[in-house]
Amino acid sequence: MTQTQYTKSPDNKILYVTREFAAAPEQVWHAWTDSQLLDQWWAPKPWKAQTKTMQFEEGGTWLYCMEGPEGEKSWNQADFKNIQPQTSYETVDSFCDEEGNVNPDFPRMYWTTTFTPSNAGTRVDIGITFPTQADLEKIVEMGFETGFAAAHENLDALLK
Repeated sequence: MTQTQYTKSPDNKILYVTREFAAAPEQVWHAWTDSQLLDQWWAPKPWKAQTKTMQFEEGGTWLYCMEGPEGEKSWNQADFKNIQPQTSYETVDSFCDEEGNVNPDFPRMYWTTTFTPSNAGTRVDIGITFPTQADLEKIVEMGFETGFAAAHENLDALLK
């Protein structure tokens, strides 16, 4: 599987994402947990990710923006919860301002990201839980699936 796969479970308010990468689990883990690497692939082109601060530890945060070609910025924050090194981590993701103040106009997303060795290299499975079905649909309608798949292609290039 080289394409990003999406499965919706509306009744459970979860969007599942699965993707395999042709690299060792340690490399893929590092690319998902190091801000310098995240900045190189997280945003779909022509957008760029720019980390303001990141502490990859339980209780830490990643505050970053995605900057568009016209200079527009979308700020986001991931609050790190349960981290199992090289295996999985959980975050609460929020749209926010440059200082990390949550934007209540957008839903918070609860991510569980798991890394598993596979024949291709590494399989990444993500479950994103939303407060409501409408929140899940709002994020999908905003282009999440297309954008995240494009970011995964950026990561493929980075891992080569």
